[in-house]
Amino acid sequence: MITLNVSDLSPAQLQNYMHYAVAPRPICFATTIDHAGNINLSPFSFFNMFSTNPPLCIFSPSRRVRDNTNKHTLENILQVKECVINIVNYPMVQQMSLTSTDYAKGINEFEKAGFTMQASQLVKPPRVAEAPVQMECIVQEVIHLGENPGAGNLVLAEVKLIHIREDILDEEGKIDQAKIDLVARLGGDWYCRVTPESLFKVAKPLTTMGIGVDALPHQVRNSYVLTGNDLGMLGNLEQIPSEEEIEMIRNTFEVKEILDATIGDAVNRQRELHELAREMLKNGEILNALKVVLLES
Repeated sequence: MITLNVSDLSPAQLQNYMHYAVAPRPICFATTIDHAGNINLSPFSFFNMFSTNPPLCIFSPSRRVRDNTNKHTLENILQVKECVINIVNYPMVQQMSLTSTDYAKGINEFEKAGFTMQASQLVKPPRVAEAPVQMECIVQEVIHLGENPGAGNLVLAEVKLIHIREDILDEEGKIDQAKIDLVARLGGDWYCRVTPESLFKVAKPLTTMGIGVDALPHQVRNSYVLTGNDLGMLGNLEQIPSEEEIEMIRNTFEVKEILDATIGDAVNRQRELHELAREMLKNGEILNALKVVLLES
């Protein structure tokens, strides 16, 4: 592992390392307007939601690294404290990228990229009609983080209205993660796409108290088969199964077959039991997987 002292790196070098490491990043496709009515549309990947009560998103139009100038988005927001945060999905990613071109002030990126302007209901900047979600926001504060190249400017945008395209909703009226087809920024020219094939769930330990990885026996924690993710799933269970529950799984076909085939061979027995437990974890049988690894522990 290499260790880098940020004081030894140029802003461009530091930006490269951080962009590749702190990823994927959601994209704030921000619409702003100045006092003269000039509209700007630009993407920012220094972006996230930071509060739901009040509903607050923050994005950062950083100072340009190459010449230390401010972006038109920031100039507009300092004049008119309103914006629209448009959410970017895959069908619009190439057009979105085009808007990051440094067009002269007064050039409308909607027209350059071929997007459709849709009037907002509460704020002056228009929405991107093609965006699956559009959030009309009032800017509460702008926090300047420095005057050097690459310094951020945190825009605290309070969400007032949310517009959601109906075709991305599920039967309960909630956003369907598989339908919205989101994209995110990585380092350099790289992006990633959230497809149904790339989605997975991790159970949140909010209503229960997981036993923790430290509660697992030494042989399990130091298994050559089970990964850190596997141990995390086991540690998220509420309690260690009873001896009776563990003994009951001993008589199942798969387990009995392993036990019969590895009599007198403790090393291979543990390995095969852990491999079986790992398959169970892949199939969502987390409690049974824990019972299996505890058989010979």
